[in-house]
Amino acid sequence: MKRRKFLTAASLATAGMLIPVGLNSWVAKGIAQPTNRKRLVVIFLRGAIDGLNVVIPHQEADYYKARPTLAIPYPQEKNGAIDLDGFFGLHPDLQDLMPLWKKGNLAFIHASGSSADTRSHFDAQDYMESGTPGVKSTSDGWMNRLLGQLPKERPTQALNVGTSTPRILKGMMPIANLNPGKNSTVAIPTDHAHINKAFSSLYDGDDLLSKAYQEGHQAREIILKELGQEMMYASRGASIASSFVDDAAEVAKLMEGDAKTQLAFMEIGGWDSHINQQLIFKKYLPDLGRGLATLVKGLDSIYPDTTIVVMSEFGRTVKENGNNGTDHGHGNVMFLLGGSIRGGKVYGEWQGLGESALYEGRDLPVTTDFREAIALILQQHLSISDDRLAKIFPGYQLTGNINFMA
Repeated sequence: MKRRKFLTAASLATAGMLIPVGLNSWVAKGIAQPTNRKRLVVIFLRGAIDGLNVVIPHQEADYYKARPTLAIPYPQEKNGAIDLDGFFGLHPDLQDLMPLWKKGNLAFIHASGSSADTRSHFDAQDYMESGTPGVKSTSDGWMNRLLGQLPKERPTQALNVGTSTPRILKGMMPIANLNPGKNSTVAIPTDHAHINKAFSSLYDGDDLLSKAYQEGHQAREIILKELGQEMMYASRGASIASSFVDDAAEVAKLMEGDAKTQLAFMEIGGWDSHINQQLIFKKYLPDLGRGLATLVKGLDSIYPDTTIVVMSEFGRTVKENGNNGTDHGHGNVMFLLGGSIRGGKVYGEWQGLGESALYEGRDLPVTTDFREAIALILQQHLSISDDRLAKIFPGYQLTGNINFMA
């Protein structure tokens, strides 16, 4: 990277602008605090996954009436739902999650989502990532604000798996970035000794830019050290089922190892199923299940201290359309995994799928605000006090209507 380009990028830095120190690692200036070791992973399914075909209300007659071709068959039938509690069932392509359900550390919240009524993917994602539904002016994300309320550790304390920083992590606090897929530890210019030496000499001062470079370089070194062994293993021909499965293994390694990653964000796209939804599910759902199972297995000894949240911007219409798909909806399903989760249960107020119970006569309503679920995790898992919680989700008050924490 040329010095001029680096400085051009740096000149754009304001509070919350990330300064690039390589293709895979980024950093912004943070504040020193004491230590805390509880962990949180947020996985965003972009495109609006159809929650009604993920956690299936197989005892709801209106479900089968509304979806004559897309409905997942009853449990015990061919390709049928895997029964969860006698009313709800899990999509058969997520069978890798059933051991977690049976162990009692996997739960779901149905009819959950954002209070904003938009059907725009971009607006809905922004609202859920900013944590302020309906307010477009919020510039930072709730995970970055959360990081500001936690004791500060290493520059890899908060990790984004992606090629650019998502809204949920934008803000004033330091974020490390990991390229998704197999190339997460591919060499970048500053990995070369002579370039590294030149940049280290150039940015060895106490000014903001130099400190940002130093912290970013440290994050890069930590990631390379932690993932180097796995990279060598993969280069010997290890089979990688998908990018998500591979990424999940790396996130687990960084959380469990010396990187001390406490917050992580991952995303999976491709869930917008207006057409041929069955093919989309067949392509992506098995990898989602395997990736989550891989993440849990990789966390190993720290899994009891980790909570995993899987969410999407909104659900799909209850009725299928004429293209073997579903259109933009409202309420959806959230996944909750971890040692602090009181699992083996589907939470949320289920009002049925009769037309009078539907949002605008067509969608699953939102009976649990996504902030209620996340705020409960922050409060009980990460020990965030009420006054600090108000800084993360401004204007939102916990209702106490749901409690899935053990």
